[in-house]
Amino acid sequence: MSDYWAAPTVSAGSAAFDATVEIPGSKSITNRAFILAALASGPSTINGALRSRDSDLMIAGLRAMGVDIEAAPDAGPFSFRVTPVPAPGTLHAGEVDCGLAGTVMRFVPPVAAFAEGTVRFDGDEYARNRPMGVILDALRSLGVQVEGHSLPFDVHGAGGAKGGLVEIDASGSSQFVSGLLLAGARFEQGITVRHVGEFLPSMPHIEMTIAMLREAGVTVTTNGSNEWSVAPGEIAGREWNIEPDLSNATPFLAAAAVTGSTVRVPHWPSQTTQPGDAFREIAERMGATVTLEDGVLSVTGPVSDPSSNSSQPLRGIDLDMGDIGELTPTVAAMAALASTPSRLTGIAHLRGHETDRLAALTHEINNLGGNCKELPDGLEITPAPLHAGKWHSYADHRMATAGAIIGLKVPGVEVQDIHTTSKTLPDFPTMWDTMLRG
Repeated sequence: MSDYWAAPTVSAGSAAFDATVEIPGSKSITNRAFILAALASGPSTINGALRSRDSDLMIAGLRAMGVDIEAAPDAGPFSFRVTPVPAPGTLHAGEVDCGLAGTVMRFVPPVAAFAEGTVRFDGDEYARNRPMGVILDALRSLGVQVEGHSLPFDVHGAGGAKGGLVEIDASGSSQFVSGLLLAGARFEQGITVRHVGEFLPSMPHIEMTIAMLREAGVTVTTNGSNEWSVAPGEIAGREWNIEPDLSNATPFLAAAAVTGSTVRVPHWPSQTTQPGDAFREIAERMGATVTLEDGVLSVTGPVSDPSSNSSQPLRGIDLDMGDIGELTPTVAAMAALASTPSRLTGIAHLRGHETDRLAALTHEINNLGGNCKELPDGLEITPAPLHAGKWHSYADHRMATAGAIIGLKVPGVEVQDIHTTSKTLPDFPTMWDTMLRG
């Protein structure tokens, strides 16, 4: 089977499509819920969980340490019952495959501190290049014995750890903060995390973590925008209902925006901590029409002549994406198809994601004839005629979907390893084809 997927194209002058796309559950919320359920004082049910490589790796990693996680079809599709170990200190040694999942490699090591024995962590080849020293050094300062500074590494659990104050530079990833906070209540003294770097990316993800901790009955206090304290105590077992993954929705909404079509996503929350919600404003600023009514988000791309359904190029955008970096590949793909220049900044931390996303986007856009310049903290994209060619995914799900977006307007784009999208969005090619059929 070919390693390249011929991205479908919406040809000029063809009728715009009109589709409703059901988006699976949020990866970020799903994997946080599994961590909290694994550390809880009683059973939990997780409804509407994302089933993808990342969430499957999280389930497998927690099971490897003794957490009982079973499918609960009677509770609904993609539901799980999580029965934690009876008491602190009864997690056991095991091996955790992180794949390329940042939530696994940054959220599970603090859990391993409460195991009796050594928990070995490893992952995909590129995962060994992802920044890990911040959280591993933080665990050491909290009294946890850790061997190694990047994947592979070992956490030598002793059934518990003292906790207390830890100062970290989380400018590389907000996941360092979230990983420590999620397990904080199980440390003997709780935990206080103080960010000492100049820049903290993806604040909405930290806000998501804090909100979920509070929903589980954990006391969390904040001191300004760079210090968070979690009091020691129980984490309540509860029922978690997972929102659709709004970031995973954005490629489909972008498809509407670049083709003058309409895409609706049901079950869009009216209030959420997910960064993907910011796409509503981004699409509007770039020229699309956006509405949210009765839980259904609708995006319609601009058209130059509604009677002919011919689409009008989007406008470029000048945007600080520091809090919403995961949307960068989608917005960069739209910017490459826009009629005016774009400048996306505040995203230097994307160099440490599944791949160096700034270098990857620059290379792939330019490889198709585009004009993308890498900045110290972002991208500058100037309109240029694009042509057919191969688009490499770098084993990065969001790079793959960015290629699919550009392929809608540029005939002959072939996306390498489209099935890497299964990391967070199973069967993306089928969902894409179904959308285009309206």
